[in-house]
Amino acid sequence: MNFNVFTIPKFDKQAKRLIKKFPSLKKEIATLIESLKSNPTQGTKIALDCYKIRLSIASKGKGKSGGARVITHMLVKDNAVFLMLIYDKAEQENVSNSEIEELFKEIEIFER
Repeated sequence: MNFNVFTIPKFDKQAKRLIKKFPSLKKEIATLIESLKSNPTQGTKIALDCYKIRLSIASKGKGKSGGARVITHMLVKDNAVFLMLIYDKAEQENVSNSEIEELFKEIEIFER
């Protein structure tokens, strides 16, 4: 089963900023999107149908542990995966539950 992958505005804004800083990230995000189409449950489950994916950034040269984190949300009924958040591990340690709840609200707006 193939899933459709969507981004929310917050993800787009963060990705744009990080791509300016790390040019290779654009290709790495594109590769991740292709991978998510066939395997939407990649990464570590952190909440209800939410996953944290460790993503290495080649232009940063630190591997997965020092790379970026991508938070995704899978909607089985719609065959959809939403890229909700991307952040540099060096800038932000973790994502709080309240942040995830805010991102869910953005997805609800997006679905309408």
